[in-house]
Amino acid sequence: MSFIPSGGSSRLVMIDVQERLVPAMSGFDGTGNRIRLLLNGARELALPVIVTEQYPQGLGGTLPDFSVLLPPEAPVIAKTGFSVFEEPLFVEELKKNKPETLIFCGIESHVCVFQSALDSLEAGYRTVVSADAVTSRKPEDRELALAQMRASGVLVMSSEAILFMLLRTAKHPAFKAVSKLVR
Repeated sequence: MSFIPSGGSSRLVMIDVQERLVPAMSGFDGTGNRIRLLLNGARELALPVIVTEQYPQGLGGTLPDFSVLLPPEAPVIAKTGFSVFEEPLFVEELKKNKPETLIFCGIESHVCVFQSALDSLEAGYRTVVSADAVTSRKPEDRELALAQMRASGVLVMSSEAILFMLLRTAKHPAFKAVSKLVR
């Protein structure tokens, strides 16, 4: 599977990093740091970001320290379905911009991320999940979800590997900035 560099052909999708969900997640400090790395890297690479929030009326909005890292034009899409593809506004956003690759991070690995990644494959997108930028309440649920996604054809990579795959070369204008982020 060839991986398309940033620009208009890829989107970072941050799933449900919300006020009432995050406290229940296993190891979120480390996961949150990797999500921040992806968001900061996306800024340096001018990689568009789409954010989803699961039932924000009950689970709250995106955590403020993540919201401040989002590009101003990043859509924040409320949903009630577990897969982002269940939300018509998400599907419309993809139709509007026509990316080829979707890169997923967020929570929970075995529910919303898992279903979204499988639906992404089914819809014909190159699908990448950042293994160190997803988590669940129970570590074993995360591990099982990552294994099943990998077996289904999802490209499962680390956040750092994703950023360097997007750069493709040390000649990329954002190389120095991204290199500083991963140190």
